Order: sequence, then C-alpha cells, then structure tokens
Amino acid sequence: MAKLFITLAALGGMLAVTFGAFGAHALRSRLDDYSIGVFETAVQYHFYHSLALLAVGVIALSQPQTVLLKSAGWLFLIGIIVFSGSLYVLALTGIKWLGAITPFGGLAFIAGWACLASVGWKLLA
Repeated sequence: MAKLFITLAALGGMLAVTFGAFGAHALRSRLDDYSIGVFETAVQYHFYHSLALLAVGVIALSQPQTVLLKSAGWLFLIGIIVFSGSLYVLALTGIKWLGAITPFGGLAFIAGWACLASVGWKLLA
C-alpha cells in the first residue's frame, strides 16, 4: 500500500505541476477570469491532496496498514479525481452542471482528512 500511495502521490504532483503550468501559460489568454480562477482552484486542491496522499504513503511505511489509513488514501485520490477533475473540465468547457459534482469530491477530501486524523490520534496514543 505504501508503494502504491507514494507512486500515486508523485504522479498526482507531477500532473498538478503540468496542469498549473498549462493554466498559467497556455490558458491565460484563452479563458476568462472566472474560468482561470476555477482552474487555479483545481490545481491548488490537486497539489494539497497529492501531498496528503504522500503523507498516507509515508505513514504506511512504518505503521500497520489499517482500514482507516487505506481509506484516507483512496478518499484523497477520489477527491482529486472528482473535485479537481470536475473543476478542470468546467474551466475548459464551461459545462456548468459539473459544478454539482464538485462537492462530492470535497466530501471525499473531508472524509480523507477525518480518517487521517483518526490514524494520527491512534499513532500518538
């Protein structure tokens, strides 16, 4: 599990840098301010949660691979795909109904952090 989450985190970080550069250089003149803001929000949360996924992988190197730890990792990955993914597509296409999907990714992030908090509490007990 550690190897998988560390690898996914590294790939997620790589994609976040790529998308961030793409947004800053290729999209700046093509999208309106609202769409640029949406795209930047997607990149920001993509980065944060790639780092959170990395933390899960690093913790898994030395700790029991509990259901809560695995859940945290999968929830962060789902959140990146659903939250950031829907915002990327919304910014690029203008398809407004995608905004209705985004909160589900946010809920996945929140649940992932709750799982990770529980893991941390148990580690330090």
